[in-house]
Amino acid sequence: MTSPYVRRHRLAKELRRLREERGLTTDELGRLIYCNRTKISKLENAQIRPDLGEVVSILKALDVTGREYKKVFELAHAASVKHWWDKIGNTMGPRQRLYADLESGAKTIRSYNQIAIPAVLQTREFIDALIEIDRASGPLEYRPERMIEARLRRQQHLLSPEGPTYEAVLDECMIYRLGVPREVMRAQLRHLVGVVSSEPRITLRVLRYNAYRRGGFMPPTSFWLYTFPEKADPPMAVVDTATTDLVFTERREVARYTGDYDLLRRIALSPAKSLAFLTQVAEELDDGMESPT
Repeated sequence: MTSPYVRRHRLAKELRRLREERGLTTDELGRLIYCNRTKISKLENAQIRPDLGEVVSILKALDVTGREYKKVFELAHAASVKHWWDKIGNTMGPRQRLYADLESGAKTIRSYNQIAIPAVLQTREFIDALIEIDRASGPLEYRPERMIEARLRRQQHLLSPEGPTYEAVLDECMIYRLGVPREVMRAQLRHLVGVVSSEPRITLRVLRYNAYRRGGFMPPTSFWLYTFPEKADPPMAVVDTATTDLVFTERREVARYTGDYDLLRRIALSPAKSLAFLTQVAEELDDGMESPT
C-alpha cells in the first residue's frame, strides 16, 4: 500500500516545481484557475488532500502535457485516496491518524521512545491505562473506542506479512515513570518480549538510565524515522512535541535525527540483552521491587 500522506509531499514538490519553472507566483496561478493563493500554497506544502479536478486545472493552466501530465495526475490520484483511518477520522486522534498513514506504506520504521511503549506493540490493557492518564489530564481529543480500534488495526498491519521492518530504542526511565498500574506494566513487558522474540522483523533495544553519550546531548524528545519502497519518496522524521507532531522531509533535518538514532542504537543494550533486561524487570515487578540491579 502507498501512503497518501507521502504521495502528497511528492505531489507538492512537483506542483511547486512546475509553477516556478513557468515563472508564476501563487497569486498569478490562482487567477488563472480562479482559485485563491492560500489553497495553492497548501497544495504546494502538502497540507491538504488534493482535489483531482483542481490539479487538472493547474496542469492545464501550466500547459503540462504528455508523460509529465500523466506522472503528476497519478501522484495526485494516489495522494487523494482514502483508507480506513480516513473513515474513522479524527475521532481516533489526529496524531494517530498521521502515524497510521505513514505506517501503511513504510518499508522501515525506527523510533526512539522516551515516554511510552511503542503504540504498535501495546496490549489492550496498557492502551486502556493510557486513556485513563489522558482523561485525568483534561477532556479527551478522541473517542476511546475509536482510538483503540485504530491502534489495534495498526498492530495488525505491523505484524502482517506486508508490514514494515520495525526497530525501536526504548528509554528505561519510561518503565518506572509512566503512571500505569504495576500489573499492567508487567503484562505489557512480557507481551513485548514475546512479540519481539517471535517476529524477526521487529528489533528492540533498551537505553539504560546510565547510558553515556560522549560529547553531546541526548535527544530531548521521542521521534520516528520512516523510509519507503520507492526511492522518489523522501525519508521522513516525525518528532513528538507536547501538542503536535512535527514532520521533516528536508535531507539535512532527517539526517540529524538519523544520526541521533544511530548513536542511541550504539549506546543502548543489544537486542538479546534488552529482552533479558525486560524479562528481569517484569519478574521484579512481580516481587514488588522498583528496578533491577
